[in-house]
Amino acid sequence: MATTTFDGTLPPGQPDYQPSPTSGGARNINARDGEIHPGEIAVGVVIGRASEYFDFFVYAIASVLVFPSLFFPFDDRLDATLYSFVIFSFAFIARPFGTLLFMWVQRRYSREGKLTGALFLLGTSTVGMAFLPTYADAGNTGIVLLAFFRICQGIAQGGSWDGLPSLLALNAPHNKRGWYAMLGQLGAPVGFIVAAGIFAYMVANLSALDFLDWGWRFPFFVAFAINVVALFARLRLVSTPEYAHLLDERELEPVRLSELSHTQGRNVIIGALAALASYALFHLVTVFPLSWVQLYSTRSLDGFLTLQMWGAGLAIVGTIASGLIADRFGRRTTLGTLAALIAVFSGFVPTLMQGGELGQNIFILVGFTLLGLSYGQAAGAVTANFAPRHRYTGAALTSDLSWLVGAAFAPLVALGLSAHFGLGYVSLYLLSGAVGSLAALSVNRALEIRD
Repeated sequence: MATTTFDGTLPPGQPDYQPSPTSGGARNINARDGEIHPGEIAVGVVIGRASEYFDFFVYAIASVLVFPSLFFPFDDRLDATLYSFVIFSFAFIARPFGTLLFMWVQRRYSREGKLTGALFLLGTSTVGMAFLPTYADAGNTGIVLLAFFRICQGIAQGGSWDGLPSLLALNAPHNKRGWYAMLGQLGAPVGFIVAAGIFAYMVANLSALDFLDWGWRFPFFVAFAINVVALFARLRLVSTPEYAHLLDERELEPVRLSELSHTQGRNVIIGALAALASYALFHLVTVFPLSWVQLYSTRSLDGFLTLQMWGAGLAIVGTIASGLIADRFGRRTTLGTLAALIAVFSGFVPTLMQGGELGQNIFILVGFTLLGLSYGQAAGAVTANFAPRHRYTGAALTSDLSWLVGAAFAPLVALGLSAHFGLGYVSLYLLSGAVGSLAALSVNRALEIRD
């Protein structure tokens, strides 16, 4: 078996991949039952990621607008928001454990059983939040239940890895791999637009009392409904014989953690750091500024959410553009250039956030654009350099580590530092992410081979 480098490409001089003659191979299946196009795989990737990100942002926005008042009313608004952000981070801590747990489920039972169990857990955890008793109703029990459901969300998100992004990367045309890599990343801005739109509508059309009484629960019901639809859509793809054979032929099966860490530990760390700038920026333009505006600005929250929705629209444009740019100049060059631009952007955080509505508008719109351009290729960065046997588990755990290191504590750290020491420390936090990316890219030779 030839060893691949980045996204399934082969080092010079090695023969192209040949399917096993005993299995008939994915190509023979295609000839018999219809060809499987990369675009068809992309549909599953986009559906899955958009539903997960919608879930993600419903909780993220509620952690700013709702949970501080309802679950931590015993403290001032700043500390209550910081407590809320602590629980926000629990999902990212739990994700790697969820990945390992459901990888075991897949080895023990089946890929379909794993995905069904993970998405069922995600849906029940999300809808469970809609029925949570508040601190006024249940005291500390409400906080414990909030933390419990948040941990369950993280476990489920880790377990929902279906291998379709890796399959898409391996089957994309050689000259369009950047394009196909960005398709799944569109789920982030799309999920944010829908989640922010629902909350903006509720905030604008309900009284503060009604919103905190029952209005905030509605987006969690919507998230549950979307999860059900996404579950069946993804199962329809993953459970077909064509996809099962294609996944098997590409060796997209789970391996044990001991084997992965022994043979691919370095690649996991480098892959996680390669997109660190993008993951650090992720929450600094979505969750953190919303909390800052609520605490220190007189702007209307529904108006600011609408502004962020426009920013997410620019992120969609940036994500699409990243595919074209990466295919033209190479992913390593693209990610390195964007990390440098994010480093420059970090220096303007204090000026823009303290520059009134105009400055904040510029921060959001420019920040989301940079996020789209960089995050569009982050999926490829986190799977760098894995051999076929380790790509499935390696890509999942590398992504988990990227979220944990780059994004899990970003709202907590950014708000805490800015409130106690000034916005200049947020600049340093974002700059450290950019430096981490540039350092990882400098030694990530797999990306250079791709170029």
